[in-house]
Amino acid sequence: MLHFDNRLVRELPGDGDVRNHPRQVLGALWSPVMPTPVVAPCLLAHSREMAQELGLDEHELSSPAWVAALAGNALLPGMTAYATCYGGHQFGSWARQLGDGRAIFLGETVNRAGQRFELQLKGAGPTPYSRHADGRAVLRSSIREFLCSEAMHYLGVPTTRALSLVTTGEAVVRDMFYDGNPVEEPGAVVCRVAPSFIRFGHFELPAARGDAVLLRQLVDFTIARDFPEMMAASEVERLWRWFVEICERTARLMVHWMRVGFVHGVMNTDNMSILGLTIDYGPYGWVDDFDPGWTPNTTDAAGRRYCFGRQPEIARWNLERLAEALAQIAPEPGALALGFERYDECYNAGFRETFAAKFGFVAWREPDAVLIEDGFTLLHGAEVDMTSFFRRLALVDIEAPELATLRDAFYRAELFARHEADLTAWLARWASRMRSDNESEESRVARMNAANPRYVLRNYLAQQAIDRAEQGDPAMIHELLDVLRHPYTEQAGRESFAALRPEWARHKAGCSMLSCSS
Repeated sequence: MLHFDNRLVRELPGDGDVRNHPRQVLGALWSPVMPTPVVAPCLLAHSREMAQELGLDEHELSSPAWVAALAGNALLPGMTAYATCYGGHQFGSWARQLGDGRAIFLGETVNRAGQRFELQLKGAGPTPYSRHADGRAVLRSSIREFLCSEAMHYLGVPTTRALSLVTTGEAVVRDMFYDGNPVEEPGAVVCRVAPSFIRFGHFELPAARGDAVLLRQLVDFTIARDFPEMMAASEVERLWRWFVEICERTARLMVHWMRVGFVHGVMNTDNMSILGLTIDYGPYGWVDDFDPGWTPNTTDAAGRRYCFGRQPEIARWNLERLAEALAQIAPEPGALALGFERYDECYNAGFRETFAAKFGFVAWREPDAVLIEDGFTLLHGAEVDMTSFFRRLALVDIEAPELATLRDAFYRAELFARHEADLTAWLARWASRMRSDNESEESRVARMNAANPRYVLRNYLAQQAIDRAEQGDPAMIHELLDVLRHPYTEQAGRESFAALRPEWARHKAGCSMLSCSS
């Protein structure tokens, strides 16, 4: 049995209106709301590692009582159901109140090691923040969130986690392509887990409303609960030191995303975690053929605001919006600018360290910037698979480099031929740089393979798992989860999970770009 502490609802002001109807919630940071029961909950998949970390036995998790709780049909002793209130900038514009429109908390639990985790159901029914939506989630988006949460964890990327995936036995109507053709799809609920789900937007909303008292309450609570080490600082210093920490964590997160080729797709400020975690898995994707301008989000196709190459810039923009909110209560507002300096320093240092390892260098040298930039230009022009390229680069003989070693990372033979001379010349430059480190091959390959995953959750793989699950066969969900637990290790017999995106998936819905509809 888990021990629930539920500190947020105990210490922060809640909504006095207990009715579950859409409304503007003023002077409160959360609203009480019960999940809406479903007809036939079934545990489709779970993370045994996350269960163990919480202190849950796997058999306990699959019990009728726990399956009911994970579907939103009942609360277990100690659980408290609520949704939180926040706003956000969406695609660069202030969107006012948003809130947990289809996420309902089950409370905060503290494990035997004293670690705190918030449990949150996604797709468990409407809340006061749902506006005109139903608060539900479909199986396809739920599978993607469940798998990606765990895949990112094993890649070493800071992330929220997923405890369980439950099907509901009910249909959910969605217009996947926003083309006026809604269809019924199977519904599901994911139980998400994180030390904190507090977002930039939680602070933006009271600031936008001029509610300095509520903003101060939230800041004080967040620092005390989630950043207790900051409590030793003086009250004058505490806020800006905390903001600097958020900036550093966000910078490190961006380095990780760029390292593994992950694109979030919807970097609105309400999707940014104050803990520097990847949060809210919607139309995400991994870069297949390298393209800094690629976005997996159909809504972003025209402006490409949240494309792969702009993610570090957008994260900094989002931090600026958070700073504007915090400035209303900061004893020294100007000190918040230190956070942006640390963001730039932390991101640049992290990028150099990480990409030196990706390319195989012992340490970064300033001339490496030109070599890397030239390499990326060629990868883009020749349509080279990012994940496959870096794994195969480790196999190149630096004494006698041959482009043929990288051939299987190319999508189109005609582009390979067109760029062959330039690629060969670049590879010779790279090999010369590698030889200058005077390092053993074993050490170089180990460092490169530790930075470059062999397996990532490519969109076409996730879509295949979805297609099979919708036909009643969840086996690929479990197989993918098992493969993605060891993304940096060669796994005999599982080479197909590292294969390049097949041509049939280039423009197929769910395999290339996705909408926000789920």
